[in-house]
This record gives sequence, C-alpha cells and structure tokens, in this order.
Amino acid sequence: MKTALITGASGGIGYELARIFARHQYNLVLVARNEAKLEQLAQEIQQEFGIEVLVLAQDLSLPRAANLIFDQLQSKNIHIDFLINNAGFGNFGFFMETEWPKEEQMINLNITALTHFTKLFGQEMVKHKFGRILNVASTAAFQPGPLMAVYYASKAYVLSFSEAIANELAGTGVTVTALCPGPTETGFLEAAALEDSKLFKGKKLATAREVAEYGYHALMAGKTVAIEGATNQLMARSVKFVPRKWVTALVRKMSERIHT
Repeated sequence: MKTALITGASGGIGYELARIFARHQYNLVLVARNEAKLEQLAQEIQQEFGIEVLVLAQDLSLPRAANLIFDQLQSKNIHIDFLINNAGFGNFGFFMETEWPKEEQMINLNITALTHFTKLFGQEMVKHKFGRILNVASTAAFQPGPLMAVYYASKAYVLSFSEAIANELAGTGVTVTALCPGPTETGFLEAAALEDSKLFKGKKLATAREVAEYGYHALMAGKTVAIEGATNQLMARSVKFVPRKWVTALVRKMSERIHT
C-alpha cells in the first residue's frame, strides 16, 4: 500500500487532503505542530477507513525540521510515494512595520522546508521511479502583493520552483504539481489577520474540501500548474496582459482593510 506525507495536516486544506487520501486507501504520515489535533484526526481516519496513520508533531519553520522528519521515516523504513507540501502561513501589514521573526518563520516554512522536503523525498521517488509531489502555492503567486509582500513572494517562489523541477523530472516517473487556490475558507484568514480585508470580507470563498478535491485530482493527473476555480484561472492568466504597476496597485487596493 502506498503512503502519503501531508504537512499542515491539522486543519484546512491539509486536513481535507488527509481524508481524501485515506478514502482512497493510502496510508498516511501527518505532520504539523499541533500534536493533539493530529492524533484526533489520525484516530478519526483509522476508525473510518482502516488505514495506517503515523503522526509526527514538528514545527517545520525550525532549522533541520525536514531532516528530522526524513530521518524518522527512514529509520522506520517508510517510503513516501505522495508528498503534499501544504504547510504555510501569511502575514498582513506594511513590510517596514511588520515583525521580522514572524516573516523569518514564514520564509522558513513556506520556502525552505518545502524545498528541502521536495529534495529529500523527491530523490527517493526518483530511485523508485514513481512519485507525486503537490506543492501548495496560491493565486498570490502570479503578482506582487503589497500589504502581504513576503507571503506573495514566497508563493511566487513555490510556483516557479515547482514548474522548474517538474520540467527536470520529466520521464522519471515523478511529477510535481503546484496547486494555486484563491481565497479559501480556512484558518489562514484569522492567522494572517485578514478577516477585514477587501479581498475576503463578504466574499463567497471556496471551501477547503473543494480545493483539496481539485488538488488531489490535479496531482493524480500529473498536472503541473493547477489553479482552482474558473474566476481564479481568469485572473491569474489576465495579469500578464496588464502593466505590472497597475496590477500591484490593484492588489494593494483589494488587500486593504474595510473600515467601518
């Protein structure tokens, strides 16, 4: 039976992806900081689907976090066939006013951990001539993002990186998919203090389950770039036809808070 490793599995898109993989009878390795939530999910999934679930509580923003996870799995002789790099977070505010420690954690999680996981597990997949890697980017990847400068830049990295290595891995049996959801109903909004942003306030958002289902099928199909939702696809593709300065100004306007 094949095994999927899912980071950020304690909630949102990661939680829903865990349930989807379990439903399709794949064993799971669930990674996140919140051990209690992971254990609860593991128990729920094992009872419902009868698969094996390993919980690894780890803060992936810490140095060598990816190595620690990889080494634990190697010691247990667990091979990963599906790698889901879902963990990530954002931060709202003017770059010169936001706190560096939080942004450093964001870069470590959104970029460094994702890249290191992809290298470690990707090399093993190439040896076995099979593997599927899903890197969760965002529609934020397609343009600069004033008021969330580091987050948008981190997702642009994920998209560019994923496309590049997808090309490098052609013919190896390993595929890479960059999942690019738009605004989604998850804990991300609260964590990034975005509830009052014009980008989200009063809008009908995609659910985490909808995004996860779309991402799962795109991954299994070996799609390189998967933009969830017709409106998101249109917006992501249209920015290339508009001057970058205008796009940046528009994103700034859309991201500002609604004052009441």
